[in-house]
Amino acid sequence: MSRSFTESEVEAAALEWLEDLGWRVAHGPDIGPHAADAERADYTAVVLEQRLRDALDRLNPDPPAEALDDAFRKVTCPEGSTLEARNRGFHRLIVDGVTVEYRTAGSAMRGAQVSVLDYRNPASNDWLAVNQFTVVEGEHERRPDVALFVNGLPLGLIELKNLADEKATVWTAWNQIQTYKAELTGLFAFNAVLIASDGLKARMGTLTAGREWFKPWRTIKGEALAGPHLPQLQVMLEGMCQRERFLSLVRDFIVFEDDGGGKLAKKMAGYHQFHAVETAVEETVRAAALRRKAKRVAEEVDKNEPGRKPGGAPGDRRIGVVWHTQGSGKSLTMAFYAGRIARDPLMENPTIVVLTDRNDLDDQLFGTFSRCKDLLGQPPTQAENRADLRAKLAVESDGVVFTTIQKFFPEEKGDRMPELSGRRNIVVIADEAHRSQYDFIDGYARHMRDALPNASFIGFTGTPIELEDANTRAVFGDYISVYDI
Repeated sequence: MSRSFTESEVEAAALEWLEDLGWRVAHGPDIGPHAADAERADYTAVVLEQRLRDALDRLNPDPPAEALDDAFRKVTCPEGSTLEARNRGFHRLIVDGVTVEYRTAGSAMRGAQVSVLDYRNPASNDWLAVNQFTVVEGEHERRPDVALFVNGLPLGLIELKNLADEKATVWTAWNQIQTYKAELTGLFAFNAVLIASDGLKARMGTLTAGREWFKPWRTIKGEALAGPHLPQLQVMLEGMCQRERFLSLVRDFIVFEDDGGGKLAKKMAGYHQFHAVETAVEETVRAAALRRKAKRVAEEVDKNEPGRKPGGAPGDRRIGVVWHTQGSGKSLTMAFYAGRIARDPLMENPTIVVLTDRNDLDDQLFGTFSRCKDLLGQPPTQAENRADLRAKLAVESDGVVFTTIQKFFPEEKGDRMPELSGRRNIVVIADEAHRSQYDFIDGYARHMRDALPNASFIGFTGTPIELEDANTRAVFGDYISVYDI
């Protein structure tokens, strides 16, 4: 796009890209309160209520009407004393579902979890992009350029600026979003993602993100960075708003972190984190051979082959190494990965062991995971000693257990570490996976294997693995994601 394009032409292009992705498109005034096909009672209504009711009915055929009415009320009136708290409460409802109770025909009370979005079948949802969506709240009237609705809920907002205006930039659009946030809190309580663009440059972020945390999205499918000939807005929409990826971002890649003083920070994965985790999940299922449980899988592979690439042998238990440069959010990427595999049905309620080489690193990473307990679906725990580690791993399913590598060393030198679990759906996440930290040559890797013979291992690092370091590759495999920008 050149600077000769007007804002309306940028808007039209955005809508066309969204339509190509499967979103239906509507003009705001055409569904406004005075239109023949009105979907809003007045301009204060930010939820398209009939679309939401239809989706609740379609996705939940069993609960009676009164239970779905209760779910509707809870979704459209999220609780919380602040905008951020209401947004967090709403987010939990669309991810976990809405808990309702109703009385059966026999007068017995029954509970149910009402789904708001269908994450497994994106086409079952109602996808609508609305331009020029007028909203009135109090004395303020504003008209965001594009609102993105899923099942009648305004999960996305896009603000565009005029390419032809030299003073209008992506940050002018960002400033406009901040005005909307201050004046239209009712709309922002439902928001998942915000996009600002001047037609060429584009940035995405969340409702608590400052300017420095609004970032570009540089790839469409994750296989390679998009070329410079493509407008950043097109890459962002086709990369983030493809329906399956959009739902995955909402469910698996948003966290709310409490700083301890009650102030919430909402964070969403960047493109490098999103695609690293998606690749790692695929490699985890492969490495654990969980797709081939019914077939005989070779248990032994050449453990000393250093150069295996992603997509290695099923059951080799080597997931791979994620190398993301320092400052790229590695700890959060690890939390996103843990939450994603904990939720994956193929993993069958896995146990996740997070491994560090020092107590201070264990405490730091544990703090990050603890703040992400909603994402994990469970609070993480720390193993206090070897006996506690054994007790925490002697479970049939679930659990996020933090431990230092030293707790895998036998009590007496020369002893073998006893087997703690033979399950295949145990995943060991090693932070800073290097030979120098974990001392693989002198036996830590062997003791881990003795303790968890069927577990799969993934390494995360902020610095590259040495080329001659065959031992690290023998335990974890080769790179599955590299981000060194």
